[in-house]
Amino acid sequence: MRYFTKQQGQKEAVAVDLESLGQDRYRLTLNGKTYQVDALSVEQGTLSLLVDGQSYNVEFEENGDEIGTLVRGQVNRVDVADERKLRMRAAAGGFSVEGKQTILAPMPGKVVKVLVKVGDEVTEGQGLVVVEAMKMENELKSPKAGKVTEVFAREGTAVENNAKLVVVE
Repeated sequence: MRYFTKQQGQKEAVAVDLESLGQDRYRLTLNGKTYQVDALSVEQGTLSLLVDGQSYNVEFEENGDEIGTLVRGQVNRVDVADERKLRMRAAAGGFSVEGKQTILAPMPGKVVKVLVKVGDEVTEGQGLVVVEAMKMENELKSPKAGKVTEVFAREGTAVENNAKLVVVE
């Protein structure tokens, strides 16, 4: 099965081919390189992956077509679409984020720095807020170019998973 992934701030989608080999084993091809993957669901929202002999614990959360992941202390948000969904998006006007976008805390943590204020014009991929979680600082970026209309984040405050931080329109 072919999927197209686009990390937050990335301009172009990347093709990912995933083939099931049975018994929780997969062949994954990304950017012309093929990987052997063993995947085991540990609990709801957590996978244990063995990728070409390297072990990874991956925590994830799905929100529509977007998947938030935590791998080795690094938080990523990835938009995922199969070929059918990508064609539907293209017919509807593209593979981009539109309208009001609320940036949420990917996990519980502490707001270390707020990089924007209400009224600021931002570009796609620009840093909005820095959240410390699990002793790692994660800069959350704007999914689109636009104007900051609301800022809920306050430096030094604790935030829960999915807490509203910033709104960009």
